[in-house]
Amino acid sequence: MRSELTRVPIDIGIRFQAAVQSYWAARSKQQRKQHGFRGIVDTELHSTITGGTQMTELEVLISDILCEAGMLRESIRTRVASELPGYFRPEKKWDIVVVSDNQLIVAMELQGQAGPSFGNNFNNQAEKTIGRATDVWTACREGRMGKRKGFQPLLGYFCLLEDCPEVHRPVSNKETNFPTDPVFKGASYYKRYELLCKRLVQERLFNVACLTLSPKARPFSVKHPTPDLSFEVFASAIKGQAAMWLALTRAAKKS
Repeated sequence: MRSELTRVPIDIGIRFQAAVQSYWAARSKQQRKQHGFRGIVDTELHSTITGGTQMTELEVLISDILCEAGMLRESIRTRVASELPGYFRPEKKWDIVVVSDNQLIVAMELQGQAGPSFGNNFNNQAEKTIGRATDVWTACREGRMGKRKGFQPLLGYFCLLEDCPEVHRPVSNKETNFPTDPVFKGASYYKRYELLCKRLVQERLFNVACLTLSPKARPFSVKHPTPDLSFEVFASAIKGQAAMWLALTRAAKKS
């Protein structure tokens, strides 16, 4: 009697920790390779931010989560054919895009941040992320992301932040002309990223956000500031979006 193949459920916790470790390993390897070939000291670590391959294992994990929820593998685009049209600009590449039946289902931005320039990185990342989401939502309003009436794509923002002493130190603000929001007074860069993630969701620029803190050197650990910014919540949102789309698709076929 031939036995049936069964799908083994994804162990998200173990896979996620492995993906974070893979990010730091790829980042370090890329930096060493650039320094070895060019003989330069990259003080801003530009090479490790713009390399584009450090998040591979996380991309694979998210793709597997989507497939386990029922999405077809060919509907998931990572790094290749992942451009989305905008409203204020022609188009912009996202890290993960899911398109099914000519409808945008999911779009995700995956970002890693490490020292030494946390201040510049934070400001640049906040501006880029807010602008990216605003552009896509406005394009959605104009019907650029599909014609399924009443359906909204899920935008996800993931940030991996280096866990080091500098990221936990209080940071001052200049307040040259007006006082800053009180929540930012003395807030560390870690707290600033937490506020950014929470407010991106609160203001509906993103549907879900994950902030992960991890050191780039051993001893290795992974932690999240609050449960609502955990990868478990992030993964649940992905699954829920896939389930909703598949339910709508089945209902449309029956009608």
